[in-house]
Amino acid sequence: MGDDSEWIKLPVDQKCEHKLWKARLSGYEEALKIFQKIKDEKSPEWSKFLGLIKKFVTDSNAVVQLKGLEAALVYVENAHVAGKTTGEVVSGVVSKVFNQPKAKAKELGIEICLMYIEIEKAEAVQEELLKGLDNKNPKIVVACIETLRKALSEFGSKIILLKPIIKVLPKLFESREKAVRDEAKLIAVEIYRWIRDALRPPLQNINSVQLKELEEEWVKLPTGTPKPSRFLRSQQELEAKLEQQQSAGGDAEGGGDDGDEVPQIDAYELLEAVEILSKLPKDFYDKIEAKKWQERKEALEAVEVLVKNPKLEAGDYADLVKALKKVVGKDTNVMLVALAAKCLTGLAVGLRKKFGQYAGHVVPTILEKFKEKKPQVVQALQEAIDAIFLTTTLQNISEDVLAVMDNKNPTIKQQTSLFIARSFRHCTASTLPKSLLKPFCAALLKHINDSAPEVRDAAFEALGTALKVVGEKAVNPFLADVDKLKLDKIKECSEKVELVHGKKAGLAADKKDFKPVAGRTATSGAAGDKDTKDISAPKPGPLKKAPATKAGGPPKKGKPAAPGGAGSTGTKNKKGLETKEIVEPELSIEVCEEKASAVLPATCIQLLDSSNWKERLACMEEFQKAVELMDRTEMPCQALVRMLAKKPGWKETNFQVMQMKLHIVALIAQKGNFSKTSAQIVLDGLVDKIGDVKCGNNAKEAMTAIAEACMLPWTAEQVMSMAFSQKNPKNQSETLNWLSNAIKEFGFSGLNVKAFISNVKTALAATNPAVRTSAITLLGVMYLYVGPSLRMFFEDEKPALLSQIDAEFEKMQGQSPPAPTRGISKHSISGTDEGEDGDEPDEVGTDVVDLLPRTEISDKITSELVSKIGDKNWKIRKEGLDEVAAIINEAKFIQPNIGELPTALKGRLNDSNKILVQQTLNILQQLAVAMGPNIKQHVKNLGIPIITVLGDSKNNVRAAALATVNAWAEQTGMKEWLEGEDLSEELKKENPFLRQELLGWLAEKLPTLRSTPTDLILCVPHLYSCLEDRNGDVRKKAQDALPFFMMHLGYEKMAKATGKLKPTSKDQVLAMLEKAKANMPAKPAASAKGTSKPMGGSAPAKFQPSSAPVEDSVSSTVETKPDPKKAKALGVSSKTKSAQGKKVPSKTSLKEDEDKSGPIFIVVPNGKEQRMKDEKGLKVLKWNFTTPRDEYIEQLKTQMSSCVAKWLQDEMFHSDFQHHNKALAVMVDHLESEKEGVIGCLDLILKWLTLRFFDTNTSVLMKALEYLKLLFTLLSEEEYHLTENEASSFIPYLILKVGEPKDVIRKDVRAILNRMCLVYPASKMFPFIMEGTKSKNSKQRAECLEELGCLVESYGMNVCQPTPGKALKEIAIHIGDRDNAVRNAALNTIVTVYNVHGDQVFKLIGTLSEKDMSMLEERIKRSAKRPSAAPVKQMEEKPPRTQSVNSNANMLRKGPAEDMSSKLNQARSMSGHPEAAQMVRREFQLDLDEIENDNGTVRCEMPELVQHKLDDIFEPVLIPEPKIRAVSPHFDDMHSNTASTINFIISQVASGDINTSIQALTQIDEVLRQEDKAEAMSGHIDQFLIATFMQLRLIYNTHMADEKLEKDEIIKLYSCIIGNMISLFQIESLAREASTGVLKDLMHGLITLMLDSRIEDLEEGQQVIRSVNLLVVKVLEKSDQTNILSALLVLLQDSLLATASSPKFSELVMKCLWRMVRLLPDTINSINLDRILLDIHIFMKVFPKEKLKQCKSEFPIRTLKTLLHTLCKLKGPKILDHLTMIDNKNESELEAHLCRMMKHSMDQTGSKSEKETEKGASRIDEKSSKAKVNDFLAEIFKKIGSKENTKEGLAELYEYKKKYSDADIEPFLKNSSQFFQSYVERGLRVIEMEREGKGRLPASTGISPQTEVTCMPAPTSTVSSIGNTNGEEVGPSVYLERLKILRQRCGLDNTKQDERPPLTSLLSKPAVPPVASSTDMLHSKLSQLRESREQHQHPDLDSNQTHSSGAMTTSSSSTANIDDLKKRLERIKSSRK
Repeated sequence: MGDDSEWIKLPVDQKCEHKLWKARLSGYEEALKIFQKIKDEKSPEWSKFLGLIKKFVTDSNAVVQLKGLEAALVYVENAHVAGKTTGEVVSGVVSKVFNQPKAKAKELGIEICLMYIEIEKAEAVQEELLKGLDNKNPKIVVACIETLRKALSEFGSKIILLKPIIKVLPKLFESREKAVRDEAKLIAVEIYRWIRDALRPPLQNINSVQLKELEEEWVKLPTGTPKPSRFLRSQQELEAKLEQQQSAGGDAEGGGDDGDEVPQIDAYELLEAVEILSKLPKDFYDKIEAKKWQERKEALEAVEVLVKNPKLEAGDYADLVKALKKVVGKDTNVMLVALAAKCLTGLAVGLRKKFGQYAGHVVPTILEKFKEKKPQVVQALQEAIDAIFLTTTLQNISEDVLAVMDNKNPTIKQQTSLFIARSFRHCTASTLPKSLLKPFCAALLKHINDSAPEVRDAAFEALGTALKVVGEKAVNPFLADVDKLKLDKIKECSEKVELVHGKKAGLAADKKDFKPVAGRTATSGAAGDKDTKDISAPKPGPLKKAPATKAGGPPKKGKPAAPGGAGSTGTKNKKGLETKEIVEPELSIEVCEEKASAVLPATCIQLLDSSNWKERLACMEEFQKAVELMDRTEMPCQALVRMLAKKPGWKETNFQVMQMKLHIVALIAQKGNFSKTSAQIVLDGLVDKIGDVKCGNNAKEAMTAIAEACMLPWTAEQVMSMAFSQKNPKNQSETLNWLSNAIKEFGFSGLNVKAFISNVKTALAATNPAVRTSAITLLGVMYLYVGPSLRMFFEDEKPALLSQIDAEFEKMQGQSPPAPTRGISKHSISGTDEGEDGDEPDEVGTDVVDLLPRTEISDKITSELVSKIGDKNWKIRKEGLDEVAAIINEAKFIQPNIGELPTALKGRLNDSNKILVQQTLNILQQLAVAMGPNIKQHVKNLGIPIITVLGDSKNNVRAAALATVNAWAEQTGMKEWLEGEDLSEELKKENPFLRQELLGWLAEKLPTLRSTPTDLILCVPHLYSCLEDRNGDVRKKAQDALPFFMMHLGYEKMAKATGKLKPTSKDQVLAMLEKAKANMPAKPAASAKGTSKPMGGSAPAKFQPSSAPVEDSVSSTVETKPDPKKAKALGVSSKTKSAQGKKVPSKTSLKEDEDKSGPIFIVVPNGKEQRMKDEKGLKVLKWNFTTPRDEYIEQLKTQMSSCVAKWLQDEMFHSDFQHHNKALAVMVDHLESEKEGVIGCLDLILKWLTLRFFDTNTSVLMKALEYLKLLFTLLSEEEYHLTENEASSFIPYLILKVGEPKDVIRKDVRAILNRMCLVYPASKMFPFIMEGTKSKNSKQRAECLEELGCLVESYGMNVCQPTPGKALKEIAIHIGDRDNAVRNAALNTIVTVYNVHGDQVFKLIGTLSEKDMSMLEERIKRSAKRPSAAPVKQMEEKPPRTQSVNSNANMLRKGPAEDMSSKLNQARSMSGHPEAAQMVRREFQLDLDEIENDNGTVRCEMPELVQHKLDDIFEPVLIPEPKIRAVSPHFDDMHSNTASTINFIISQVASGDINTSIQALTQIDEVLRQEDKAEAMSGHIDQFLIATFMQLRLIYNTHMADEKLEKDEIIKLYSCIIGNMISLFQIESLAREASTGVLKDLMHGLITLMLDSRIEDLEEGQQVIRSVNLLVVKVLEKSDQTNILSALLVLLQDSLLATASSPKFSELVMKCLWRMVRLLPDTINSINLDRILLDIHIFMKVFPKEKLKQCKSEFPIRTLKTLLHTLCKLKGPKILDHLTMIDNKNESELEAHLCRMMKHSMDQTGSKSEKETEKGASRIDEKSSKAKVNDFLAEIFKKIGSKENTKEGLAELYEYKKKYSDADIEPFLKNSSQFFQSYVERGLRVIEMEREGKGRLPASTGISPQTEVTCMPAPTSTVSSIGNTNGEEVGPSVYLERLKILRQRCGLDNTKQDERPPLTSLLSKPAVPPVASSTDMLHSKLSQLRESREQHQHPDLDSNQTHSSGAMTTSSSSTANIDDLKKRLERIKSSRK
């Protein structure tokens, strides 16, 4: 029982995981109680159970599981964090709960699922439930369907997505299980309740009986719209509101709220698209042209069957539509016309929006065919045109429809009007703007007066529908001239109309009952849009307010209120007198006198026409006083101005009286309700006086006042017409001047450009130069508002005049229109409404363009011209294009109908002749300008193909295409381009050019848009694939575009779209999204619209303004943006990002810039010291808190005020995080330039950054960490030491962040902690980090423990504070942590200590629980000791040294270590500095080039130098102190910093993008080539080699096969790889790190490369193969000999087993093995023989002797025997002791074989000499027959005879003769020529001389001796240079050896040295001390010197062999060959450069 009750004491969470079911049951019960008690949903208690909830629901014990489910339900309901568990818990419920027999379990499971939905996790739940439908267990399927049904029933179809459920329904109906079918039926009924008939099409194919049953069920359902009965958390207030309404009995409104939300699913969406184009009959296009109508009918019937599919796949339907259109338009058989119309209907219905691009072609044809009288034809045509209308917009087809309206045939007129009426029904107030309504109303008004009654009725119906849709207010202005009878008829029709959109469209319709309208605006989407644009719509107040309301908006919006008023300027500008604005009839003079006498003094009226001017003046003075005192409401304006106009009126001769009179007019206009009637009376007189020298200014003032009262547009028009109806030039020029000024003051809204322009033209033609000048000035002002399109009106002026206009325009370029200052006082406040400001310039622009006379050119686009453009001969095609260009040029402005031209031009866009493509693009550019905004309708069929051209490989073609797209977009706006799938289809194409250009274009255009079509989301998946594109440019462009997509779609949508990505991609993309979220620009304010669609834009590039005309009528801020047009000519898009979202207040901007120029940190002497004193003396709060309170922030603010620039401080303490980002950016910029300031304010900066750690915004945090990294790098460079105060107020808060969930942040924090060790002692850091391990956050605990491990590893045990024992005990506690990562980190840290400190660790740790101890022991066993730890250990054993560590740490850190880390971090940004940090002081440097090159002088200078140095140095060398290594943190402390960087760079080596890979290789090469840095690679060698052979494999399989890739690129990549490898394998310490498996793969890759025939064919190929040869030799010699031997044996085994492997491959592997055999005598002691023999044992097991003998070649068996022979020879009988690793020795032939061999060699040897032993041991097995020997010799002679292997053959023959001196080679020589015989003999002699002279020199595997010199073609060649710093760690004996040689060369004796004991014996680990003493420096330089020499003399000399005879030989040969060497060196140097 004892163990039974143990669990009772455990905490709840451990009980829940206990293996005893009772313990778990108790745990779940307690958990349930805890859950019910916790009140706060955000309580940290919840987080403890996060990982356990899945176990609650999946418990294996049914009873316990029930309790677990109850607890889980409560958890999900109440815990804030529950959402994180959705996926795992729901999948657990599906798999482990739904299959339970207990109903209660299932119920609870369903409840849990529904609760997850309630807490906003519907998608995840639905996904898991849908997965459950595929389960094999029917119980689970039934439960999943039931859960989905309940969820739908309770939450409604808005929350539960129906599409995926409907997709699987048919499958469920087919199930064999009745229960599943029944449940499917229930859910089908439930779905029908929500979406009604939309469910029918997807279920049309199920079993008819089931369908019938469903129909019966469906009929029973109630008809009302269903409502959700349960709400998400975020909607629960709505629920409460609903309940209140129900309790009040009023359910109606609630229904109203929801009513329009429910039917959201469209049956079309649920259908699968069908592809029909390929199913058309093969002869369709022939048949449709056939003469016999029956054949044509057959063709059409075939199409009709196909288009009956309700949803069609998108495709190129142009030809089909063209054929059908031809039948409709031209066929004489009306039956076929009807049939073709039906086909078009089917296409339009099936394709929906995708049919839109063909609509423009078909609509005119159908409308004209309405002349047919037959009802069935008419009906078919009606259906067709209605279906087509739904695929496009009224805007797009308006031109075609209006053109048909003028047709003479009444039926056509009638049907067109009816079509318009039906179309209007589909519109809403926002989709039927005035610009569209105006031309339609005008056309329909003609029809209501038509003679045919049916035409009249149809027109009435259309107008009535329009009235219903947009409301009377909008339509009335167009109906001003309609008589009452007809108006009533229109209204009557309007009442009968029922709109498609129901309420939404009715917004403006129910204007009579205001309340419902106001109520609805909130809910209606479409109407809401309208509200923002039409200020008068939402609250139509009484008419009197109209003028005030109107003034603010653009005139177009204002017009409805006053048909005769301001509105009239736009429509019928001469009828401005019947104003209804301030409605004032014209009064008779008598009435006026009467009214005036009531308000003016009697004398005043009498003296008005006195003949004495003084009396008149006095009268005016009284008049003025009276007006000044009058109240607005009482002032009879008309009467007063009539009095002023009374004789002498405006003919007044005295200027003083006149001035006064004009001043009074201004006063009356300002103070009274001044009507246009009054204005009419005075304006004539004002214009007459405007040119007067004395009174002109007063006249202008009066006019301005009138303009303010009566709106500028009207006033201006009156004034202009008056001025130009008289002859006085002075008046004309002054009027123009006044107008220029007035426009600037009032803004441009509503001015009638056309009327002005005719007057301006008159003025330009005037003889008087002043008038012309004024006109040009006025044009300049208009240009500011209208834009370049203004120039179009003056193209035909005389050149001299035109150049003046151009000069004026150029002056205006770059200026933005001033904000209006007048006319605002009376504007309604809603003038600020975004909608208006945005539209205003827009409309002006379109207006101007609309006014241009356009030519119809469709008749010139003849079929001959079209066929010319499509001709086979390119010259004729060119002629055709030239003609088109000429036609467009001549017409200047054209109508949108251009016949067959679009299809013809589209064909030329993919012309094989690029010149024609460019010409076509130019024509399309012309076309855009010529057609203006109407080009919209061609975007789909012509615009999108232009985008395809952006993928062209030629740069100039792409530039032209981009310019064309921009020209089009300027005219059309972006909406047309972004609608539909076309753009996303383009982006889908995997063409890097297309992708980067298109993304660049979108990145430029999107930020300027205020809204985008929803279809933009379709581009997102392709955007994500671009983020991971192989091409770097595409990736960059995609990253640039990301924030702008997010700006429109929102982060949520974008993140959701990552759902379909692979997990790895998803993580990367989400990280980028996070980053983009931080940089996401705000949507542009209203004014941006001006940019997105500049006005008309058709002037040549040089006149385009840099800022689009933007007018912001209320705010005084003006936003300017670079205009994309500017760059049009170059095809380069100017970036609009810069100004994005930053509105600069115009007044303050200058001042601010001045402020920001000074330093940001002010150096206050002793400021920091004072602050520290204050804190110590408790004068201020100590910086210590859990969350920062306000007083801390205030205190910091106060402290900062004295030393931080004011503007920066404002940014730093701003409430908006964006400002913090700005502040950080500024601080980064000033970091380098203001070092002193930064250090002076460091304490404050760090404190401010700790505040940022408490912000929730990730972007600020990332920026802050980035800044900190730079800051600490700077501090360490400045050798600054953090003070205690700075450290204690910063480090604890930084450590909090190490537990962030985001990986990136954790990495950054760790990097900062690493850098901090450079400015703050590690031993002091330790306690802070230790404190961090006590956190509740498991990630933080784990990271802190890892950091502690790094500290111990880098700095030894003495960093552990307060004592190692205490510290380790605390660390050891975490071995028992709940979290796996924490446990691992704790174990790793202690293992690190163990590696440093050995078994003493166990003493320090104290007692641990058994479980923990066993884990620790296991981990220690697993982790082999790290070599880097040894020196630290030695240091520990000599305690007196320990003190120096801290003091030295900072000093030493300034050395190479720091350089390395910053180096590698820079490498990330691809900018490593090529020059290494100089470690050696000048006096210890050796100029090796001099020693090397200058043979003459060396002799006389060297002895002194060497003598002097060597005497000093030798003593220290005697007793080397490896302890120095320990003192120096060396590179180990770097590993933590640089590891991530190196990992990153290595990961790029295997990149699919060649450039990325080359860049990474270059960086690694740079590290490898610098001795002091190479060691940073330690620990990464396997990883690097893996990346390398992955890249080799990639090149072999992918790049080499890729036709598009330049082969030079591949050669370059190969060169880099090989160069890198050679560098690596020259550094022995690194080379030895390569493991067996990796070496095997590497050798495999290299040998495959050597055999790649494709390489040999390339010109540089041979060079590559030679380099590989050299590399293979290096690998064999320098790798760990055990590993490489083992690798080769495994590789040989694999290659012999593989059937696909070529015999050549195995042969090369064996050659490598032979090479290894030759090296064995020197390497045998370093080899782990047990492992090698195990490998041989395995080999012999796989290939027993018999099997080997069956091989085609006898090489394998010989290779194996030779290897074994050599091993036996070298080890003797001891070899048999090395079979320890072989489990079952009896299984293998190996032991027997070795015994035989030993016996044989023992017989042979006895006391024979060494040579004979060798002979005996290696002799071929005695049993081998004579025949075999002959075969062997034959093989050798074959080699000698072949060109490639001749040397190898000779070497083998020499060996053979040496071993078998009695062998007879005569027979082989006998048959050969004399020449061959002498060649063989000579060859053997040469080899003999070589061998005897130089000791044993291994024969090279076919590498020519020159290889080394001309090693690589690429600049990374690392082999040959003199300065090659080989980072090998070689024993000191080698250095002494090298020293000897140098001494000999310089004529010094070596005696003294020889007496010394060998140095190796003194060193436990021959290491080069990193802090280089002069001795080491000398040694290393000399070693390089000698090595480079050796390499040049005989490149295949094994650098590992140190032979005593070598010294003499080398020195003699080197003196002999020194000239040769010099030349060779020169060659190498020049090649390196």
